Amino acid sequence: MISIEQLYDLFEQHPVITTDSRDCPAGSIFFALKGETFNGNQYAKQALDKGCAYAVVDEIAKEDEDDKRMFLVDNVLLTLQQLAQFHRRRLGTTVIGITGTNGKTTTKELIAAVLKRKYNILYTQGNFNNSIGVPKTVLQLRPEHELAVIEMGASHPGDINELVNIAEPDYGIITNVGRAHLLGFGSFEGVVRTKGELYDFIRQHGGTVFINAADTNLMGIADGLRLIKYADDGNFISSDPFLRFKWNGHEVQTQLIGAYNINNALAAAMIGHNFGVPDDDICQALSEYTPSNNRSQFVQTATNRLIVDAYNANPTSMMASLRNFSDMKATNKLAILGDMRELGEVSQDEHCNIIRFLASQDIEAWLVGGEFAKAADSLSTSDIAGYASSVRCFADAEAIKHYIADNQPADRTILVKGSNGTRLFTLPEIL
Repeated sequence: MISIEQLYDLFEQHPVITTDSRDCPAGSIFFALKGETFNGNQYAKQALDKGCAYAVVDEIAKEDEDDKRMFLVDNVLLTLQQLAQFHRRRLGTTVIGITGTNGKTTTKELIAAVLKRKYNILYTQGNFNNSIGVPKTVLQLRPEHELAVIEMGASHPGDINELVNIAEPDYGIITNVGRAHLLGFGSFEGVVRTKGELYDFIRQHGGTVFINAADTNLMGIADGLRLIKYADDGNFISSDPFLRFKWNGHEVQTQLIGAYNINNALAAAMIGHNFGVPDDDICQALSEYTPSNNRSQFVQTATNRLIVDAYNANPTSMMASLRNFSDMKATNKLAILGDMRELGEVSQDEHCNIIRFLASQDIEAWLVGGEFAKAADSLSTSDIAGYASSVRCFADAEAIKHYIADNQPADRTILVKGSNGTRLFTLPEIL
């Protein structure tokens, strides 16, 4: 068995990691991960043939036992994580860890945009925020990086604890806690405890937390922490459709949709200020940041105005989006909403709550997925009877595409929001 120290010596000579046998840069190290439906060990020889210098495996064929390019370990994923932790400790880079139910990716992007004005930074790309993505990100750290911003996601208790022990953040921020992944967490309290594992690590290691002082859930688990606080405190100006707010005496016009993004922007501003980024640079970074990846995007098509927030959805983020949509000064509104996934036994109640809100605002809705369909059926003869004609239900994204082909909406302001698995992100191109 190869030790982490020995493997790290090889990594220093070959500092590119791959876990995909289809992507094998010359001289890289292949980590043969496996899961329920795949086994990377079966492709280790192929990865070496394609250009990888070495392969780390936890299963090895008899004919490959003498191949000096293959290293057998007990658990490839654990080895990848241990190597990342070793690398993080060796470099000693200052790390900011970020998690939260909603807004963590947008906040991470805003923080990065601000800090890049002064520092050479590494930050999580896309949503590589899980047990594989975090160590792969950490292993991209180089001596020239002055700061790292590492995003951490969770869907089960213990997930954040696992990730903070890889990234070992010096600073931490939880954007918020909400009702998401309840099937995995068991309850809202389970969400709070799991996200709070970031605070637990920071507390044990004498770090610092950036915190929304107005969030009672976060303040309630922040005892014993060194805190740097931020809060809206009346800084909101408008959001129709783009967020405008005040910060430290400056007025900032963003390209972010939704009043709910103010705390994400304020967090980035406060973190930049803490690290000595000049105010003008902070404001310019926040003003110039353009969201992507179907998160709070505004899209003007030939016929409609779209608000596209179709990367993820849970009861907290869905309601925030709908309240913002309701407050917008626009006519002819249409909400295209996809199922909120992984809610377990509270799923029907939460989907019913969304439909009740739509009814209270009299917003026409096209609902996509079985969970919304069940909720609409349960409400059709009760408290939304007068609103039922404003609701259409579709089995999936393909069904709504067929409907749009024959019933193209025009001159509408349309909110598109749903869990990624509902594939509503495929709709903007036809709207």
